[in-house]
Amino acid sequence: MAPSARDHHPALRCAVGVGIPLLAVLLLGRLDLAVFATFGAFAGIYGRNEPHCRRLATQLRGGGLMLAVVLVAALTARADVGPWGLVLLASAVAGLGTFLAGLFRLRPGGSLFHIFAFAAIASVPAQPPLWQGITTAAATVVIAVILGQAGNLWPRYRTAWLRHIPADRITSRHIASLARESGLYLAAALLAGSLATLLGIGHTYWAMVAATVPLVGQSARARVTRGLQRILGTFAGLVLTALILLPDLEAWQLVLVIAGAQFAAEMFILRQYALAQAFVTPLALVAAELAHPTDATVLLADRAVETLIGAFVGIALVLALHLRQRVSREPV
Repeated sequence: MAPSARDHHPALRCAVGVGIPLLAVLLLGRLDLAVFATFGAFAGIYGRNEPHCRRLATQLRGGGLMLAVVLVAALTARADVGPWGLVLLASAVAGLGTFLAGLFRLRPGGSLFHIFAFAAIASVPAQPPLWQGITTAAATVVIAVILGQAGNLWPRYRTAWLRHIPADRITSRHIASLARESGLYLAAALLAGSLATLLGIGHTYWAMVAATVPLVGQSARARVTRGLQRILGTFAGLVLTALILLPDLEAWQLVLVIAGAQFAAEMFILRQYALAQAFVTPLALVAAELAHPTDATVLLADRAVETLIGAFVGIALVLALHLRQRVSREPV
């Protein structure tokens, strides 16, 4: 495990950024808006260790992109596109989200969060009024951005307010690279989503999200390792989630659990991916349960099967690409 690099600072920002909006919708008696608040809070994960000026720009870009995804998801839910339509649209979001995240130089890159946000919201059968959902997500983005600038209140943590100029310009080669990466994300999401839909398993988008996880890494070995860590971390997280959901906690207690899981996930996400997943899993499942209570055992089973499907699809795609590259490099 890598040493901490003041990870508690962004972890605290992210925990507060999701906890405050969820407590607000809870006090208003509008838990149907919880899913919009949860994904709006994802703006806080961007610009993790950047200076304040650069972080502001990064979070505005990341938050704006997330709001666009939330809006499209809410409109899709009203169109009733069916399970296959949802797979196709979520795959398109995977490709386009990856391209725009790379174009905006967002870190973390890829479209994992965009797939999750789109499919989760589009799958909700009883949608709140559109303006209320979007307003909730936008307000949560604003809270995340404000928290991202909170360090300016303490001279010790304040950074110089200098305009960031990108070190390299966007070139045609860069665009082509982004297009290839986007196609890879689209293919992984489409394959995993199609397989999960054919098998008739609920929460298809979990397989699509898991399929994109092995696509991050500098080598085939690193990517495969990341996919395996996703599986191990998820199963550890399922045990933790069962201990949380089975006692039938009150809604306010679940909000505290979500904030705590967000803090722990951000503490370890750059240091040990499998350990971080042990907290990401209860974060995602408890948030889903808070907004729309279901049978906890079915929820846990779906998460386990979908993660296996998605991770193995992603790993298989990585290995296939690696084999193709090796063959192309061999002399004829």
